[in-house]
Amino acid sequence: MDAELFKTIREHLFTSVIGDVLDLAGLTHQFLPPEIRGLNPDHMLVGRAMPVLEADCCGDTVVTQGRPDSFGLMFQALDGLKPGEVFITTGASLRYALWGGLMSTRAAALGAAGAVLNGFHRDTREILQLGFPVFSAGSYAQDQRLRGRVIDYGCPIEFHNAVRVEPGDIVVGDVDGVVIIPKAHADAIVADAMAKVQAEERVRRMIGQGQSTQSIFEQTGVM
Repeated sequence: MDAELFKTIREHLFTSVIGDVLDLAGLTHQFLPPEIRGLNPDHMLVGRAMPVLEADCCGDTVVTQGRPDSFGLMFQALDGLKPGEVFITTGASLRYALWGGLMSTRAAALGAAGAVLNGFHRDTREILQLGFPVFSAGSYAQDQRLRGRVIDYGCPIEFHNAVRVEPGDIVVGDVDGVVIIPKAHADAIVADAMAKVQAEERVRRMIGQGQSTQSIFEQTGVM
């Protein structure tokens, strides 16, 4: 079922039309902060959210499940990725990178769809060479080992602009940003977005015929 849904989104839709349809459905807080952008503007990201919660810390050792651990639950979160899932994380400050080349390599090997970070990535050349879709606020090489921990995963998270992400929500990213489709609304939103794409094609034809934008909007409600 996901394969067909993702194929439809990837081949026919884009974040702006999805966002318009979400607005019409009353889901008006679904775009992640605008600074979160793809490393490669040609990449499109479509997958199910696997949310990860990060937190700042100070020092080189914490104890996780009775043993010293420099990264908290990061390894468990990364190794737990399933095919088609998106590692999506928030909660950290902008003092260090949340993602890197080896993490991308492991995620790609597991069949993950990509990573979305409310913060920085590093190892940019390696990630670009790998071709793994990563969306972030930019690149910064400083490591998280002494500065941050993954403290939970597979849990609901909230971005600072009040976007809530639940496990299994649909994550769509392209050159214009990243939008979240709540899982309970996914089929309806995708169907409505497909209808809007078809309506926009009609509008393009009407523009080509020389009709005014006012007239077109009165006839179609689309512009």
